[in-house]
Amino acid sequence: MKLVIVESPAKSKTIGRYLGSEYNVEASIGHIRDLATTGKGGLGIDVDDGFKPHYVINKDKKKIVKNLIKLKNESEEVILATDPDREGEAIAWHLACVLDLDVNTTKRLEFHEITHDSITNAIEKPRTINMDLVHSQEARRIIDRIIGFKLSNLLRKRIRSQSAGRVQSVTLKLIVDHEKEINEFVPEEYWTIESKIEKDKKELAIQLTKVDDKEVKIKSKEEADNIIKLLGDEVSVTEIKKTVKNIASKDAFITSTLQQEAYNKYHFKTKETTFLAQKLYEGVDTNEGLTGLITYIRTDSPRLSDDFIDAAKKYIETEFGKEYYKGKRVLKKNNLSQDAHEAIRPTSLARTPKSMKPYLTDHEYKLYSLIYNRALASLMVDKKVESTIVYFKTNNVTYQLNGSVVTFKGYDILKVDKDDNSLLPIFNVGEKYKILDTKAEQHFTKAPARYSEGKIVRLMEEKGIGRPSTYSSTIQTLISRKYVTSGKNGLVPTEQGTKTVVVLTKYFPDLMNTEYTAQMEVNLDKISEGNEKELEVITDFYEPFIKHFDEVKDKIYKDPPEYTGELCPECHSPLVVRHGRNGDFVACSNYPKCKYIKREPKEPPKEVGRNCPECGSPLVYRKSKKGVEFIGCSNYPKCHYVESLPKSTKDKNEENNDVQNNQVEKKNDAS
Repeated sequence: MKLVIVESPAKSKTIGRYLGSEYNVEASIGHIRDLATTGKGGLGIDVDDGFKPHYVINKDKKKIVKNLIKLKNESEEVILATDPDREGEAIAWHLACVLDLDVNTTKRLEFHEITHDSITNAIEKPRTINMDLVHSQEARRIIDRIIGFKLSNLLRKRIRSQSAGRVQSVTLKLIVDHEKEINEFVPEEYWTIESKIEKDKKELAIQLTKVDDKEVKIKSKEEADNIIKLLGDEVSVTEIKKTVKNIASKDAFITSTLQQEAYNKYHFKTKETTFLAQKLYEGVDTNEGLTGLITYIRTDSPRLSDDFIDAAKKYIETEFGKEYYKGKRVLKKNNLSQDAHEAIRPTSLARTPKSMKPYLTDHEYKLYSLIYNRALASLMVDKKVESTIVYFKTNNVTYQLNGSVVTFKGYDILKVDKDDNSLLPIFNVGEKYKILDTKAEQHFTKAPARYSEGKIVRLMEEKGIGRPSTYSSTIQTLISRKYVTSGKNGLVPTEQGTKTVVVLTKYFPDLMNTEYTAQMEVNLDKISEGNEKELEVITDFYEPFIKHFDEVKDKIYKDPPEYTGELCPECHSPLVVRHGRNGDFVACSNYPKCKYIKREPKEPPKEVGRNCPECGSPLVYRKSKKGVEFIGCSNYPKCHYVESLPKSTKDKNEENNDVQNNQVEKKNDAS
C-alpha cells in the first residue's frame, strides 16, 4: 500500500477514487506545524543565528501527525500531493521533515485540477519538493512573524489595537484613506433639462446637451430657467449618427476577478466565494462520483492550457457555429503576475452548468456558471453593437437621444453581459416633433462609493500587495479585528481601525506604503524563482526595520485608561475597561499586582420541567461552546447526563432565531 498525503479530506476522497485500492489517501488538514512562540521576543526565530526558525507541531494536529507516522511505517512509499503553490510546497516540506522523508527523493505530485487524467499524469510524472518555493514561503512567514509580533505587541500596549501586519495594515490604510476622501467630499449642485416628444404613440425623453453648439453645464435653477425660455414649441431631427462597436470578451477568471465578479453579480463575500470555489475544485458528488469541476483557484494568470483551447474550439464550433470561435487570446503582460497556474476554468466542457445543476447548491451553481461561461466566452468572437445617437434642435438648443442594439451576439450568446439593447424607433432627418413637456431637475454630485470587498481585492491586485491566496483572509482579518465592518454600504473603517492607520502611518511610513509592500512581494517571488537568497531578503528587511522600531517604540503615545467609576473590591484601586481577544472586560487598574476581574452574574439556566433519570436533579437547557442548545442535568459536573433537544423544539428555536435576526437586519437597515 502506498500513502498519498493531501491537504483536505474532501480532496482525499476525490483523489482516492481515481487512484484505486493500492493507494491510501490521507489529509494533513492544512499546515501541520508553525513557528514556535518561544525564544527572544516570542518570535520562534533566532535572529542572532541566521534567522533560524524553530518549528513546533500545532496542538490541533498532534493526533493527525501521530496517525500519519503510523501509516507511513505501514506503507511501502509516501507520496506528497499538497496544493501546487508556495503554501502547498511548504506543507509538503514540513510533512517530509516530520515523517523523516528524504526531501531529495520523496515523490511530490503536482496537478492543477482534480480529474482522472490530471491525477494519472501526476502519478506518472512525479517531481521532488521545490526548495526554492519552500524558502520563499519560509522567508514570508518569518518576515510576517517579525512584523506581526513586534507591531502587534506595541499597538496593544499603546492604543489597544489587536494586531498589525505586512499586508493587512497597508490594506486597512487603503480603506481608511478612501473613507477620508468620502468624508471630505463637498457636493456640487447641477441641473439637467429633459423634454418629452411622442413617436409611434410612445413618449420618449430627450436630454438637453448644448446651447449655441457648446456643451452646457447648468449650475443653478436660474440658469436652467433661462435656458428653458430659449425653447420653441417643437424640435426637428438635425442629425443621426450610427456607429458599430466590437466588444471583446474578458479574460478567463483569475482569483481576484472571480471574487470581484461574484460580489458584483451576486453580492458573494470574498470568504464565501473562496469557500464555494474550493468545494468545486476539490470535488462534488455527481453522476460520475466525486468530481473536481474547476481548476486550481489561487492563480494570477488568465492563460488557458492548449488542451482546453482545443476542446473549446470543438465545443464552440459544434454548439454555436464556426463563426463564433475566435481562438487563443493575446494576453497583456503583468509584471506582478507569477503565472504559476493557468486561469480558473471548468475541468470539462461536457459538464455544462445545466447538467451539473442537480448536484450543486444554488450558490455553487451560480459560481460554476460564472466560471464555465467566462472561460468559454474568452475564446469566442466579439459582440457587435450598433449605437445610434439622434440629435434634435430648437432655437439653437440641442437635444440628443441614445440607443443601441446588438447586431451579432458573439460571445454573449452565453449571456455573460447585462442586456444592452435599447432599440430606438426609426427617425429621419428633418422630421419635427412637438415638445409635450419640459422639466428641469436639481442634482448634486455624489461622494465616491465605499470600497466593496471585490473592489479592495482589485486594488490589492493592482498595487501588488498580497497574493491570490491572501486576498480573502486579509479582508477577514480586518473584519475579525474590528478594524472594518462589511455590509451593504461596503467596507467601513471603525474608529479603532482609523486610529491604527494614523499611528502606523506616522511612526512606520515605509510599512504603510503600497510600493514598499509590493517590492517585498517581488523579492519573495525572486526567492521562489531561485534569483534571491532567503537569508539576504530577510536580513535586508530586518536590519533597517528593527533599528527604526527601537527608535520609535517609546515615542508612540499611550491611550489613557477607560475608568468605569468603580473601585476594585480587593485592593480599592480604580476599575478600568480592558480589551482582550474575546472582547472587552472590566479589571483592576493595579494589574499585575492585583489580578481581579469583574465577572458578570450569569442567568440561571431555564428548567425543562422534568428530572434527570440518573440522579433525580432538575433538567435544564444548556448551550455548548459552539452555541448548540441541548438538555443537561443541573447537577453537573457531578452528573454528566445529557440529551438532544427534540426536533420540534430545535425547529422552533431556529425559527425564533430567524425572526430575531430579521428584526435586527431591518433595524440596521433603518438606521
